[in-house]
Amino acid sequence: SIAEGTITKWLKKVGERVERDEPLFEISTDKVDAEIPSPAAGTLTEVRFKEGDTVDVNTVVAVVDGSNASASEAPPPASVAEQPQSEAAPAPLAASAPPAAAVPQPPQPPPQMKAAAPIRAEAVTPEPQESPAQAAIAAETSAATAKPAPTQPAGNGSSTATAEELRKTKSSPLVRKIAQEHGVDIAKLDGTGLSGRVTKNDILSFIESGAPTGAAQAKSAAPARTAPAPELVPAPAIKPAEGDRVEPMTLMRKKIAEHMVQSRRTSAHVTTVYEIDMTAVAKLRDQHKDPFLERSGTKLTFMPFIFQAVNQALRKFPIFNAQVSADQIIYKRDINLGMAVALDGGLIVPVIKRADDLSISGLARAANDLAERARTKQLKPDEVAGGTFTITNPGVFGGLFGTPIINQPQLAILGVGKIEKRAKVINSPDGDDYIAIRWMAHFALSFDHRVIDGADAERFLAYVKEVLESADFAL
Repeated sequence: SIAEGTITKWLKKVGERVERDEPLFEISTDKVDAEIPSPAAGTLTEVRFKEGDTVDVNTVVAVVDGSNASASEAPPPASVAEQPQSEAAPAPLAASAPPAAAVPQPPQPPPQMKAAAPIRAEAVTPEPQESPAQAAIAAETSAATAKPAPTQPAGNGSSTATAEELRKTKSSPLVRKIAQEHGVDIAKLDGTGLSGRVTKNDILSFIESGAPTGAAQAKSAAPARTAPAPELVPAPAIKPAEGDRVEPMTLMRKKIAEHMVQSRRTSAHVTTVYEIDMTAVAKLRDQHKDPFLERSGTKLTFMPFIFQAVNQALRKFPIFNAQVSADQIIYKRDINLGMAVALDGGLIVPVIKRADDLSISGLARAANDLAERARTKQLKPDEVAGGTFTITNPGVFGGLFGTPIINQPQLAILGVGKIEKRAKVINSPDGDDYIAIRWMAHFALSFDHRVIDGADAERFLAYVKEVLESADFAL
């Protein structure tokens, strides 16, 4: 779930006219960079946050005066928490956007609290006297703009303000909400994120461990605690030399760094590499690429064939389409393939949902569409969530193979090296050896050795090799 976002750019200025669904501002979250459209036509009358500000979900960031909009064109109001009389209530999106999920009423919210909504700017119903449209960043959580009540243990000797400040610097709003619901004192947890930041995985692991939460046990002088994971020692600060250029990390880069460190600390990474003969796939692709482009308007690359081979392998070896929760293994019903896309400022992994239901043509169209919208910042948050297995393609840059890091909470990731012609020794049916020019590529599978044995990893990748080298695909 997305807990906060950074406003990276305002696309309109106060006083300017904005049309319904016209991009209003850009945000950057730990999952996606995206443009947020205006929920209604009108004039931008107020901007409440400047570029570079990071705001929690459900925070109203701008007001669009839609008083000139026709009342008959406005969508019906949604059920929201009680708000001041002068503010309009958020309403469902237009038909072009996915329908918003029903949001539960927060219990007795203060007047300034906003109801939770999906992560996008919501349309509003104009009021007779005053009808501003409020663009809100929200997420699947019901976190609100009001600060959560602190859960300070009795007798800890520190002031409420100090404890609350420590909690906020060590956690996101989502983590604080989970901690509040379970009575956990975040200030006492050792986080695995950057600079000891407590992540969602940290708080859930702590709760599942059954360790004392800190609130009820705080009355004892020295409550027993389970042994925490070794604390990540932050890198020492480096003083730049004269002439050095210093740039702050972007939100995306900071989140990538946090996720990479978390993955290395969570999973027992092991990588196995196979060389796969892609000649049969290359011939099939050459045979169909021109009519495929004419028919669909989409280029036919090697990747849809690789996706299809992986789909078949995931069905045959379901442990690779699973996740670990404490001492349980969750075998996922759907195959949701993540495909890494390189951007100027980092990396993003859009997800092809239920990929095994798609044909080669469907996979090609889905992959091209997601990649294009990833590069133009048009992805929706739910299009970068829910992946069960990830494929990355360093070969597009010329890399032969690498050792990719697993995308948590998944259990494996496949890296595809450069597909190129190489001299290969071939064994003929009569037993003679000869040298032939073949399309070859290295495939590197990183897997979590906690729950996946090496033999299973070899069987999985050997099966992918078998499917690709036989090239028995329907187009």
